[in-house]
Amino acid sequence: MKSPIRLTTFLLVILLILTACNLPSKAPPTLEPATIATIAAQTVEAQLTQIALQNSPTPLPTLFIPTNTPAAPTLPPPTPIPPSPTAICDAAKFIDDVTIDDGTLLAPGTAFTKTWRLQNVGTCAWTPSYAVVFISGDAMSGPASQALTGNVNPGQSVDISVNLIAPSTPGHYRGYWKLRNAAGVLFSSFYVDINVGYASAGFDFHSQAASASWVGSDSSGTVALTFGGPDTDSNGFAMYKNGAQVEDGSKPAKVLETHPKWTPDGVITGTYPTYNVQAGEHFLAKIGFLAKADGSCGVGNAIFQLNYEEGGTVHSLSSWTDTCDGNLQSVDVNLNTLAGHSVKFILVVKANGPADQDWAVWISPRIQVP
Repeated sequence: MKSPIRLTTFLLVILLILTACNLPSKAPPTLEPATIATIAAQTVEAQLTQIALQNSPTPLPTLFIPTNTPAAPTLPPPTPIPPSPTAICDAAKFIDDVTIDDGTLLAPGTAFTKTWRLQNVGTCAWTPSYAVVFISGDAMSGPASQALTGNVNPGQSVDISVNLIAPSTPGHYRGYWKLRNAAGVLFSSFYVDINVGYASAGFDFHSQAASASWVGSDSSGTVALTFGGPDTDSNGFAMYKNGAQVEDGSKPAKVLETHPKWTPDGVITGTYPTYNVQAGEHFLAKIGFLAKADGSCGVGNAIFQLNYEEGGTVHSLSSWTDTCDGNLQSVDVNLNTLAGHSVKFILVVKANGPADQDWAVWISPRIQVP
């Protein structure tokens, strides 16, 4: 490679010669030395720039390399978070009846203690400033309110008791209670539920039939009857026909036949000893007719009645009309309206027209709690 200084000198000489050759015939104007130097320097600079460009390395082109960047996945919207339940300061959860389960039977006037087990499911502690308060229903001689005896923290359980007295009249009773906080706000209801009466001894009209007073009657008057028949007595009769075939073809074990007086619209009546009716008791039986000797149904047509006597006055309870049609009729009378009463029950059968073949029967007549 040539030296840049020598090349510059050489170019300057060539420039001067070319300038001299191109001068017009007339003498050229004289250039100032500074101007000549400037022209020479610009010429040298241009030449040097060209040389530098020729000797500079050619830059490599920039390559574009594609990339297979996967698209960002589409994410499902976030699942909304449900709001937290609002905390309740005062709340109770019923856990158990510690004493006196619902429906307990108590004798009239019985003093008893009702105890509930409750859990504090609120966020506030119960203190002796809290109380159990009677709200509605049957108070059963209980207090209007009664303070708690200690603290019950959230999550703890407590047995709360009140002293009560069963009402004097038999029947079904329920009283509602709540808790009351220190600010007088009531919350969380619970109740006591009892039946008042005497334990049912039940009463079997079949086995007690001989103790009843039986009478046959019609428009002409009444006639006292002796229990047990005979079944040919025209004044009517009452007797056992246990195991006899009845109209539906069955042969029940307890069959009480009560045939009315053998006259049109004749009647037979059986008045039983006094009985104390208890809450929840029912009169239950099946009614119908004996079958004929050949097993077929007769022409029986009668009115069956259940009455009672109280204070010397006879009252009607229920009545059923039945004919001999090959089917027995089931009867069920709720005696709750008589609970606590001492009454004499009366079985009555009245011929519905002629009394022929009115072989009326009561099958297993009884009083019991179903």
